[in-house]
Amino acid sequence: MGVTTVTEMTDGVLHTLFRTEQGGHEQVVLCQDRATGLKAVIAIHSTALGPALGGTRFHAYASDEEAVTDALNLSRGMSYKNALAGLDHGGGKAVIIGDPDVLKSEELLLAYGRFVESLGGRYVTACDVGTYVADMDVVARETRWATGRSPENGGAGDSSVLTAYGVFQGMRASAQHVWGDPTLRGRKVGVVGVGKVGHYLVEHLLADGAEVVITDVRQESVQRILDKHPQVTAVADTETLIRTEGLDIYAPCALGGALNDDSVPVLTAKIVCGAANNQLAHPGIEKDLADRGILYAPDYVVNAGGVIQVADELHGFDFDRCKVKATKIFDTTLEIFARAKSDGIPPAAAADRIAEQRMAEARAARTA
Repeated sequence: MGVTTVTEMTDGVLHTLFRTEQGGHEQVVLCQDRATGLKAVIAIHSTALGPALGGTRFHAYASDEEAVTDALNLSRGMSYKNALAGLDHGGGKAVIIGDPDVLKSEELLLAYGRFVESLGGRYVTACDVGTYVADMDVVARETRWATGRSPENGGAGDSSVLTAYGVFQGMRASAQHVWGDPTLRGRKVGVVGVGKVGHYLVEHLLADGAEVVITDVRQESVQRILDKHPQVTAVADTETLIRTEGLDIYAPCALGGALNDDSVPVLTAKIVCGAANNQLAHPGIEKDLADRGILYAPDYVVNAGGVIQVADELHGFDFDRCKVKATKIFDTTLEIFARAKSDGIPPAAAADRIAEQRMAEARAARTA
């Protein structure tokens, strides 16, 4: 009876893991520690460019299958992100299944660290949604392969700082491409999600003279911005923001899937450039954006500042060195727009082609 049940449970998961359309992942590890309640998925998409690097997401998924799918999608995205960021790292991602406010404990994080260590450096972890610098400090007690640690523990601290800076550079490049000028002065920018990354992005936008409209499901996050910057406008929800009259730029900085069959037809902005991962809800959305004349700055290109920062920890962190690398997101974004124009394809497809070319060249060099 027990064997039959296990077989029935694993058939669906194994089918998902071996589906070629999920990107041909090299390794997927299912982790469980009964004593602490840990259930996690570590997905390694590619090590063509080097050890897989990507954060750990702690989230209450609706099902284990949903968690596996998220890990697969996110890790594949990290391969492309790291390639276009010029890093010698492949793509990986981990998810811990459960509500972090309920389940997270020191013992659970230590158990997770032991699983990361067991991979022998094939996967390097960092912070993501639901995990923070303090968590990585705990994980690092059990593994050498945890980045995003506090400066007191040899790390770079909050990677949101350079993530926001990189998005700002991508936004400047988008403005250059559309309006011929990289400044955001006088442009109306809508930011959805003003938490870890979004609130830093708002600071950059205001400093550059932009008019900023915000929303967030957490009212305390909105209020923090309004208390500090009363000139910022807050709206009730995302639906209201994307329909805002005169909106120039839309910056999704919360969870993925922001660009979908419902949002794209009503979006008033001319540019989409934000920090959220996996913004395109499904293949074909990038063409829908292009058909409406909306320029999409690929999310994994512009939000690479954070991974640039945490990758640098492995070499002895230097903030100025990282900021120089993150500034190059401006040039990379313009390169993608130029490639998209020359190839007659949307920017998302152009970015994929450039990243795939780098990974293919690395694989060929290894076998030469």
